[in-house]
Amino acid sequence: MSDIPVIDLSKAPGERAAWDRPAWQVYLWAVCELIFITNPWQISSSIRLRVLRAFGAEIGRDVIFRPRTRVKFPWKLHIGDRSWIGEGVWIHNQEHVYIGSDVVISQETFLTTGSHRHRSDMALITRTIDIDDGAWVTSRCVILGGSSIGRSALVQPLSLVAGTEIPSNEIWGGHPASARGRRFEIDHNE
Repeated sequence: MSDIPVIDLSKAPGERAAWDRPAWQVYLWAVCELIFITNPWQISSSIRLRVLRAFGAEIGRDVIFRPRTRVKFPWKLHIGDRSWIGEGVWIHNQEHVYIGSDVVISQETFLTTGSHRHRSDMALITRTIDIDDGAWVTSRCVILGGSSIGRSALVQPLSLVAGTEIPSNEIWGGHPASARGRRFEIDHNE
């Protein structure tokens, strides 16, 4: 087994490349996230939204942002109007995450834009996540960087979307997610 390589993690490039902000701002965000965003006792969605916006998040009107959520870097978060972010959602956005209008991200879902070069030096690799208008990512899903979820698509509970493009109006589920059907029946004869 000694011929199988092991990557020396002490030589791995650091995460700070994804910060895009001075260290003091990243640390200040970490404190504010703990007090105002992740805190289960802080029940006001409007306070969470004000704090996220103060740190650069672009968030539209009438968005609901439930307790126990986490956002790695608010300056890389973009949410349209009337979207709902469920309790316990973790947006680990080392790259930009775009969430359209009227989108539901349900409880305990994990969105992550980062991975590592696992065959060389474990350097950070990032790719965006795009979730189009009207999509519903149901509870406890994992959405990886490079994923694109189309207009009014639905991702079933406990699914893994691994850098996949989900077409509009489709239902996908499983590990890894695959097509399961259509969300809305559309009559093109009207």
